[in-house]
Amino acid sequence: MSSFESELDFSVVIPVYNEEGILSAAVRDLVQKIEESPKLQGLRYELILSANGCRDRTVDIAHALQKQYPQLRILESDQPNYGLALRQGIEAARGRFVLCDEIDLGDVSFYERALYRLQEEHYDMVVGSKRLERSFDKRPAFRRLASSVINGMLRVGTGFRGTDTHGLKAFHKDRMMPVVRACIVEHDMFASELVIRAGRMDRRVTEIPVEVIEKRAPSIALARRVPRVLKQVAVLTWTIRTGRA
Repeated sequence: MSSFESELDFSVVIPVYNEEGILSAAVRDLVQKIEESPKLQGLRYELILSANGCRDRTVDIAHALQKQYPQLRILESDQPNYGLALRQGIEAARGRFVLCDEIDLGDVSFYERALYRLQEEHYDMVVGSKRLERSFDKRPAFRRLASSVINGMLRVGTGFRGTDTHGLKAFHKDRMMPVVRACIVEHDMFASELVIRAGRMDRRVTEIPVEVIEKRAPSIALARRVPRVLKQVAVLTWTIRTGRA
């Protein structure tokens, strides 16, 4: 039995959509940083790229990279659906801990700090917050504003008490799978629902500050996402307030 057929220490799950421009460099950089991290050395891991509805050469490039990096796994879906891709990656993960990242971030510092809190402080989930005092968010101002508005709506609508829901997160897979199965929304808001439901289902959740410096503009324009996000927030709010899920 190879090391990648047995239980791994952690899995990194990254949804990808039309990322041919940065995929090769991002994967090489991420693997190098993991391998060179003194805090991660000796840990067995996998890197899951969950492709969703790609119309460019992203999947072909990913399979070519797989020949060089045996720890790389590729999942494919015809639907351009971030939430579904993230959920499928989490479900397929073979690591004891799951780290959810973005291809344009690759934040190994978050991996190190989050794994410490999961292993040594026994949290069930660690959220990388862009809103904490020591965080560093270099996204454009309109995207920071949009995040603030959505987080405010989630606090009012669902009783969320944290500062951020979307982006980097890490968790104990076995403890969080019932939470994953309870989630009902997909697309952009699945990641947020996962954090909100973790708290509502009595999982131990903590936040840590992160630096967000993106390597490229979002692959889907914000204007196209807003109507869908608002609808998903409404569905999530109604479901939680009525106790239907």
